[in-house]
Amino acid sequence: MIEWEDPTIGARAAQSLTGLQYLEAMKSGELPAPPITRLVGFALSSIEPGRVVFEFTAGEEHSNPMAGTHGGILTTVLDSAMGCAIATKLARGQGYTTLELKINFVRPVTHATSKLFGEGRIVHFGSKTATAEGYLRDAEGRLYAHATTTCLIFS
Repeated sequence: MIEWEDPTIGARAAQSLTGLQYLEAMKSGELPAPPITRLVGFALSSIEPGRVVFEFTAGEEHSNPMAGTHGGILTTVLDSAMGCAIATKLARGQGYTTLELKINFVRPVTHATSKLFGEGRIVHFGSKTATAEGYLRDAEGRLYAHATTTCLIFS
């Protein structure tokens, strides 16, 4: 059973906070994490302007038919990391959404793989769009996937 808090609590609070303030409040527990983090099983690890890292450990519940971790799960972690990196630069009342996402899987992930870190970093932040890059690595720095995104910024 998966339980979560009402996602509209965070959405309402986000309207009066900068993106960085919102993410910091989420990390501290002052605001609830979005339900997707509980569903997939990843958590905010570090935040700084232009950069966000999520921690994720693959489990059997993430398996595809070949017993590897489903690519959609790994994509969700990197999409979140890159989008949240962009969110760190948003002003009060601004939001974003993913316009385009490209991912490359370079090493298999199974439920035996150690903890992974999904890092997102801003490449460009404009008035209407922003781009970011993402990397999924283990604690030793081995690369499992890399990605890029373009996000639409709106008020």
